[in-house]
Amino acid sequence: MDTTLNELTQKIDALTAQVAYLTEQAQVAERQRTERAELMHDLTPIVNQAFDLSVAQLEEVQEYVDLSDLLRLVKRLMRNGRNFELMLDRLESFMDLAETIPPITDQAMSRAIEMLAQMEQKGYFVFAQGGLKIADNIVTSFSEEDVQALGDNIVLILQTIKSMTQPEIMSFVRNTVNIVDQEKDAEVDISYRSLMRSIRDPNVRRGLALTMRVLGTIGAQTTESPLRANKQ
Repeated sequence: MDTTLNELTQKIDALTAQVAYLTEQAQVAERQRTERAELMHDLTPIVNQAFDLSVAQLEEVQEYVDLSDLLRLVKRLMRNGRNFELMLDRLESFMDLAETIPPITDQAMSRAIEMLAQMEQKGYFVFAQGGLKIADNIVTSFSEEDVQALGDNIVLILQTIKSMTQPEIMSFVRNTVNIVDQEKDAEVDISYRSLMRSIRDPNVRRGLALTMRVLGTIGAQTTESPLRANKQ
């Protein structure tokens, strides 16, 4: 008898729990239904307004838009979904780059302004202006024939300049200029006796010999030079 009573009590408890669960589920369903009804009640005016607005907008472009065109556009958009995603990724990367570039640009601009200020202090711009003036004088001083002749003889000119800029030649010229600058204001004895004493100096005799040799070379080159032929 006690066993039967316990089983009956357990069944009643289980039934009570099931009834409570069903009641709770019914209440949850009722709340969801109520929320959906409230949402539909709130959305209905908005949907109606959007529909009316869409109809009004479509009426303005109905002469230019066909339903088949819209369907084709929708299909194309769906087919290119990955491309749009890739484009958005690149746009995000570009935006990140745009946020990164300004500090670098500001730093580079500051560095450039600093370098320009240093160049101005050192006189680069003044030198450039002078160089432009020199170039302008050169351009206006040569005719077309002179430029053609310069082009024909540019190799010979460069070779001559190369020979003249050898270290020993430049040292010789610099030393000569320094000596002349030092001795230009000194008193010079031009008497025959002084000149004869100077000739006894081996360096003087060597200088005279080199000078005569150079004059001989110049004379030999000008014997049949174009200038001489033109004068004749």
